[in-house]
Amino acid sequence: NLGRIVVGRSTRARARWPGRRSFSQRLGARTPDIDLVAVAREEGRGQRMPAAESESERAGGKRRQRRRSYAYTLLICVGLTAVATPLRHYIDLANIVMLFLLGVVFAAYRFGRGPAALAAVLSVLSFDFFFVPPRLTFEVSDVQYLLTFAVMLIVGLVTGHLTAGLRYQARVARYREERSRSLAEMARSLSSALVGEQVVDISDTFLESSFHAKAAILLPDQSDRLQPPPTGGATPAYDLAIAQWCYEKSEPAGAGTDTLPANAQLYLPLKAPMRVRGVLVVEPSNERLLLIPEQRQLLDTFAALVAIALERIHFVSVAQDTLLKMESERLRGSLLAALSHDLRTPLTALVGLAETLSLDLAAAQSGHAEKAGAIREQAMRTSRMVNNLLEMAKLQSGDVKPRKDWQSLEEIVGSALKALEPALTGHLVELDLPAELPLVKCDAVLVERVLVNLLENATKYTPPRTLVGVRAAVTEAAMCVEVWDEGPGLPPGQEQAIFARFARGQRESTVPGVGLGLAICDAIVEAHGGRIWAENRKPHGARFLFTLPLEAQPVVEHEAGP
Repeated sequence: NLGRIVVGRSTRARARWPGRRSFSQRLGARTPDIDLVAVAREEGRGQRMPAAESESERAGGKRRQRRRSYAYTLLICVGLTAVATPLRHYIDLANIVMLFLLGVVFAAYRFGRGPAALAAVLSVLSFDFFFVPPRLTFEVSDVQYLLTFAVMLIVGLVTGHLTAGLRYQARVARYREERSRSLAEMARSLSSALVGEQVVDISDTFLESSFHAKAAILLPDQSDRLQPPPTGGATPAYDLAIAQWCYEKSEPAGAGTDTLPANAQLYLPLKAPMRVRGVLVVEPSNERLLLIPEQRQLLDTFAALVAIALERIHFVSVAQDTLLKMESERLRGSLLAALSHDLRTPLTALVGLAETLSLDLAAAQSGHAEKAGAIREQAMRTSRMVNNLLEMAKLQSGDVKPRKDWQSLEEIVGSALKALEPALTGHLVELDLPAELPLVKCDAVLVERVLVNLLENATKYTPPRTLVGVRAAVTEAAMCVEVWDEGPGLPPGQEQAIFARFARGQRESTVPGVGLGLAICDAIVEAHGGRIWAENRKPHGARFLFTLPLEAQPVVEHEAGP
């Protein structure tokens, strides 16, 4: 029940007896109804490249190969002469000419133009010496044989030239097919890569097998500085400074380029559609390979494939991280909204009962009045925390829009201090609000929430009996409000990070809170068209500043006197 058989085909030329077929051919003849697929074995893929030969060694090898080609051509002519000599009594001289032309064609196909020309000349001389009467001399008894010699020589030369040209074109077509196959295999392998390390390994393997060169890919870190590749295998001796220049300028450098051409390595930037993703370093075993236009074009195509694969992996990673964050934020928002709505009603009742109990016990001069007051304060703090959760859920969903109206900053600050009166009992409050402050167009409830959160933070993170202040000033086209304290200050480098949701100055802290107050302040100020930031004060303490844009003041109409 076999439908298809895959057979390995060796890429090495092996001697075979004349008429003996290969295993795949014999198997195909025995099973004509079964699909037979012959696959080339990658016999040299895992072997390390040999050391580069010197120019003199390569030139000597070419000269030896050329001498062998001419020697084999001479043997072919001698063999044809030896075979045709006994047949001169049985076949016509025209057929003997065909035998010599066949030798010329074979020499052209196997060895090229030079041996083909030699075969044509030797064939004419052999035909004249051994077959044209008088034999064993170069004399010609019939003038017509001179035309035969000329035609034979011309036909031999032309046939040899055409055959050698076809041989060259066939070789070029084979090289192009190999390059196309390498590109297709590399593209298929890169399409299945999931991480950057796989792209690097695939690229090294294909570059070494296709170009007989050592290759390395240098990838940048978060600060756009190229990092050395992991040690393992044979890597080229690269210069990190040249690679960094190639990465920053997005231009090739090294061998075969206009920049540092004396360098033995070639540095190619991995240009992707969005940006440069790294640098490819190639050290060929033969520097002349980089000067061949087709080889250089193939190398550029390889680099483009690697760059696109690296960019694809990067954006896949970004998309996965973004999707994970979106799902996390959506789940967190739904959880906060559900918990906040379920806790708001009992907390409101708890605050009301605690306040009633505190007033009743204070009127009765009971010893438990202080405890009832502590219960009331903690209930109010928990209620503010739940309100913050609800407010954050509303801001995240986009349901809250500022209802702007002309407001006085003094009244907003006073209302915030009134709401925090129990929490500010143990602190000294200093106000610096100039009398000439203009009116500001804002949502008083939301701005009051900003001040309440900032002041509450100041009371929670500063020791008792320390100073807490509110200051306001007018700058160019905005009003700047500052809430400062004399506490321990902010952790270095966290001045902007503390405005993120669920971010706290100290992760392990006994201070109650969930880290939403400053995030709410940031969202409210941004909705008003301002900005908020934090700084450390000298010698100690912290200050939070936010701005509210100023608009043209409303015209106040004064009532006319009697």
